[in-house]
Amino acid sequence: MNPRIAVSLLATVLLLSAGIGHAADPAQPPANPLDVVPDKMPFNTPYGAPISLQRAQAVAAAAMAEAAKRGWQINVAVVDSGANLVTFLRMDGAQLASIAVSQHKARAAVKFRRPTKAFEDAVQKAGFNYVLTLDDVVASRGGIPLIEDGKIIGGIGCSGGTSSQDEVACAAAAATVNK
Repeated sequence: MNPRIAVSLLATVLLLSAGIGHAADPAQPPANPLDVVPDKMPFNTPYGAPISLQRAQAVAAAAMAEAAKRGWQINVAVVDSGANLVTFLRMDGAQLASIAVSQHKARAAVKFRRPTKAFEDAVQKAGFNYVLTLDDVVASRGGIPLIEDGKIIGGIGCSGGTSSQDEVACAAAAATVNK
């Protein structure tokens, strides 16, 4: 065997074994925060029966009322526990691009069982840009799961304002369900 290759292989083996030993040492925190293994599964709220049309319309109306009170023009989508659109409302003057965005936020909140703010925080605060490679992710506030009796019955998505405005309108609506 070529001596250079042998030295290179030995160095690689030593580096790998040192890395494995470090990762297995519970006294040392992992260098990469993504290597942390949680004891419990995060965002593990079970799916429940789908939200009814009447209830979805009431939730959407609550978001519209909050936005109207503040003078914001938004689009509001409510999906069921399977991420299927149940109802959609568009305020006069709300931007057209936000029609699809509101629906996307609602679907992402249900599919990933978490508010879309979690993705925004992952990218903006933690630098976990890999989440942007996941299908159907929206890294913008304004998508919130609707949870009743500990189960996801649907999700609401608001879009048209700033992300923080969208979140405020959605949170007011979600509060009518998430108690």
